[in-house]
Amino acid sequence: MARIKVLIVDDSALVRQALTEILASDPHIEVMAAASDPFVAAERMKACVPDVITLDVEMPRMDGLTFLQKIMTQHPIPVVMCSSLTDSGSETALKALEYGAVEIIAKPKLGTKQFIEESRVRICDTVKAAAMSRPRQLAPRATHTVTPKLSADVIMEKPATRAMIQTTEKVVVVGASTGGTEALKSFLEMLPENAPGIVIVQHMPEHFTAAFAKRLDGICRVTVKEAADNDSVVRGRVLIAPGNHHLLLKRSGARYYVEIKDGPLVSRHRPSVDVLFRSAARYAGKNAVGVIMTGMGDDGAHGMKELFDAGAMTLAQDEATCVVYGMPNEAVKQGGVHRTLPLQSIAPEVLRLCG
Repeated sequence: MARIKVLIVDDSALVRQALTEILASDPHIEVMAAASDPFVAAERMKACVPDVITLDVEMPRMDGLTFLQKIMTQHPIPVVMCSSLTDSGSETALKALEYGAVEIIAKPKLGTKQFIEESRVRICDTVKAAAMSRPRQLAPRATHTVTPKLSADVIMEKPATRAMIQTTEKVVVVGASTGGTEALKSFLEMLPENAPGIVIVQHMPEHFTAAFAKRLDGICRVTVKEAADNDSVVRGRVLIAPGNHHLLLKRSGARYYVEIKDGPLVSRHRPSVDVLFRSAARYAGKNAVGVIMTGMGDDGAHGMKELFDAGAMTLAQDEATCVVYGMPNEAVKQGGVHRTLPLQSIAPEVLRLCG
């Protein structure tokens, strides 16, 4: 089985060392080289073309965005942006997604044993997802797991009964991962200002979700914000799960609101789509519309089946418009999807289902 060849580009020797150790710990990944800047990286690429590049945002001699643009115009290779947790770093990394980067990861740093292990899981999974996003797949879908993959049971028990009777208001819950930032942008731009309340989990590091929500808020007719504990889910508002926190939909009488929770990784993620979907199955039931979009892995597949069983309408993005047809495919396999649609058809269908 061919391993995924990764080129690390970062001006920090400590970051290069940390990323090398993290990626080398996965048997499906091979670090072919590490470079201190894009010029050194270009020399390394003459000898061997990597399957994935991890690219620092801010570097001397040539910044990450400029190098990314050169890569995408000259020899497109899946690129994962590696950014520090700063406002400027977040904005630049999000711009990199528009320029063709596949994903964002936060720069690894020292911390507790649990923090380091969770960072390793996220970084390795992100690189695998990037390799999967190539038009010509060079690596098989990875099934290797080095840590137990927890289910939504660790955050919320599976609902034993259906949600309360139907109300006039619908609520939309959406899950996405690799390629999801641009998919969500396309989806939300199509919605009118009085669209039904929407709650989203997009796999993204802490601090980046606030910048992502702000960017969407500036281009969409609906209001978009990073969710805060007890935020109401109302028409015209989109709430995005904060990075590194689970997001649950709750209900009090006729009011829907969200709860922010800590807890372990669920389906190898925090926030987890499974957690959001399970909470929607419990508290919204047939009042919900569930949407699962592009992404690697199976986060959200079990939760979508629970939504389906609770009477919610469920939609999945089709393979042709997905960057990685992993999460929607797994949801279809679980039998939890009513309709599979191209990305451009999801917003009109959601509006139709919500009346």
